[in-house]
Amino acid sequence: MRILIILLAVVAVLVLLTAWFLAGFTMTGKRQTLDEAMQWQSDHYDTSFYRDLEKTDYTVAGEGGYVLHVQFLKNPSPSDRYIVISHGYTDNHIGSLKYAGMYLEMGFNCILYDLRGHGQNESTATTYGILEGQDLANLVQDSRERYPDMKILGLHGESLGAASTISSLRYKPEVDFVVADCGFSDIENVLRGTYRYAHVPGFIFDLANLGAVLRYHHALSDMRPIDALDSNTIPVLFIHGEEDTFILPKNSQDMYERTGGERSIFIMPGAGHAESVLTDPAKYREVVESFLRDLGE
Repeated sequence: MRILIILLAVVAVLVLLTAWFLAGFTMTGKRQTLDEAMQWQSDHYDTSFYRDLEKTDYTVAGEGGYVLHVQFLKNPSPSDRYIVISHGYTDNHIGSLKYAGMYLEMGFNCILYDLRGHGQNESTATTYGILEGQDLANLVQDSRERYPDMKILGLHGESLGAASTISSLRYKPEVDFVVADCGFSDIENVLRGTYRYAHVPGFIFDLANLGAVLRYHHALSDMRPIDALDSNTIPVLFIHGEEDTFILPKNSQDMYERTGGERSIFIMPGAGHAESVLTDPAKYREVVESFLRDLGE
């Protein structure tokens, strides 16, 4: 009996240690530095527009006082149109330049920022929309107060940034439109799909979920941006790459069907994950402009 108790205790400890490790691996992946992000962006498209822009760096208090680093890109032509752009997982605000060039040409001032745990921010776990959505709602409020000339404010997010943007709608931010590119409806379906692809047993998610609760006090199973759409009235444009095998296009389709208010969806032919704007920049801009034109923006 004593040996059995010892064996059970050892198994329990191993399970808890595995769950603890899996949560850390899932929620604190290696982040890019600003230099690494700039190098990647510059290798994939022309970032020269960024060099001569008037920029202002500042910080904003996110949920619980967490400090978010923000960079404002002033449009060379005076404008009362603003867009907040949220980057993807492991990236930072430099990754948002992928979309900033388009919005600058469309007459927007751009507000870029590092999501919690990324870029210049203090290291912390990613909660896949739970705290990130609250952070973004705070940033929206700060932006409204900081730029009193603002007439139009939109949100644009990619991947985790799209999920965070959708999650922020739970807090009824004062924004005029949202563009959500390749976001996930819930992180569970993404992780389980990744495990299947890697031939990893599905119970690994349950261990990671347990570890997330124990280590970070947030369950992975609760990270569901789609639930923020039940009472949403803000117009949303969903964009997704047709060939995205990481976050399947079904995620955007499910959110499109769930949201209230005006909505549109576009699936970019031939595009993989977070590649739509690079696959066909002209078509991407056409889709966004058409959406805004229909809204009267």
